[in-house]
Amino acid sequence: MKRPVVSPLFLVIILVAIGGALLCTVNSSAAATAGTVLLVIGGWGFALCLHEFGHAYVALKGGDFSVRAKGYLTLDPRRYTDPVFSLVLPLLFLLIGGVPLPGGAVWINHHAIRSRKMDCLVSLAGPLSNLAVGIVLSEIIGAVWPDFLSGLGSPLAMALSYLAELQFVAFIINILPVPGLDGWGAIEPWLSAEAKRFGQQVRPWAPLVLFAVLIGLPGIGQVLYQGADAIFGAFHGTPDLAHLGQSTFLFWRH
Repeated sequence: MKRPVVSPLFLVIILVAIGGALLCTVNSSAAATAGTVLLVIGGWGFALCLHEFGHAYVALKGGDFSVRAKGYLTLDPRRYTDPVFSLVLPLLFLLIGGVPLPGGAVWINHHAIRSRKMDCLVSLAGPLSNLAVGIVLSEIIGAVWPDFLSGLGSPLAMALSYLAELQFVAFIINILPVPGLDGWGAIEPWLSAEAKRFGQQVRPWAPLVLFAVLIGLPGIGQVLYQGADAIFGAFHGTPDLAHLGQSTFLFWRH
């Protein structure tokens, strides 16, 4: 069987991130700001595509062969439901509040998955991809800029650090057992019929309520970022560099 071709749009997203990284190396504050925004947005789009690809790939291995025909394995963000809710709104939330709202979604035929364990792994595959991206970025950052002083003054170090920390924030958010998030999907195969019906009823708006709380109650959001800081630091990252990168990314707040 012919292997799916990687979407050109996915390659464009990668180029946006690379372009942002190159701008971060230019000795200009304006270039550093623009580069940070492009790197983080491009990097987030890259991670979002990998997140949804992870769901689809594990579903394929679990017995749902429809994901291939749906184009989920091409890493094309246009395949992941509505472009407004999958891409535009998550990026808007990111720009406004610095909170990575889960964006895309792949429609899995759960009846085709051969076991509850595999069904659970389908849900976990997405958040674990965010965790993996964050760890890889953290180790690269730790190798190039091993401490705060070596990274201080480097817009690229700050931007990459913020992008890495966002992956850990996304991981923590996604594994919460809230209907509509992957954490709920991971436990859903073992829930009662009543609990599943409840999840279906609140699924459309539960994540939005969660993000309204995170943005509206800074203390809760702070706890979330503290958890991300802890994971980032455990993999040789420097949280202070991520905070500086966030400040640059949210330049309009200054």
